[in-house]
Amino acid sequence: MAEADECGLYPPAPPPGPGRVLTGARPAGAAVALADPGELVALAQQVQKADEFIRANACNRLTVIAEQIRYLQEQARKVLDEANRDADLHHVACNIVKKPGNIYYLYRRESGQRYFSILSPKEWGTNCPHEFLGAYKLQHDMSWTSSENTEKRDAEISILDKLLSQQAVLPQCTEPNFQGLTK
Repeated sequence: MAEADECGLYPPAPPPGPGRVLTGARPAGAAVALADPGELVALAQQVQKADEFIRANACNRLTVIAEQIRYLQEQARKVLDEANRDADLHHVACNIVKKPGNIYYLYRRESGQRYFSILSPKEWGTNCPHEFLGAYKLQHDMSWTSSENTEKRDAEISILDKLLSQQAVLPQCTEPNFQGLTK
């Protein structure tokens, strides 16, 4: 292709002859350029390859979003399951005022009625009158934590309490920060 002169103008191109084709890709104000058929094939292949890369990139990004949606759906199911369990446990018979921070022991009478007690099966000894179903700690947010998860939950709450007591303010960051993740 001819070079532009000092004013940015291109000399007029000769009319297309045998084996020459006009192309539409040219600088603004430039005369129509002629292209070799091999160049056109290469340009078409380049456009096709770009389309494939764009499609693959979009597909990969949509796959990540789909995975995030599945994760959020699972989290929503977990929240709903825990809320149903907590509501169910709050409706269990109990002859004492329940206080957050205490552990309550769940039993089932022969009639099928469930009830909470402050006595553990160990405290009952061999005289435990009813089937023991589990132990639950009443949290300060009025949720219940099973005895198997109490230690883990208490550790999480302790960390959160430390963060809140320090009134740590996270610095504003407009760029991703991977500090501490690379070591």
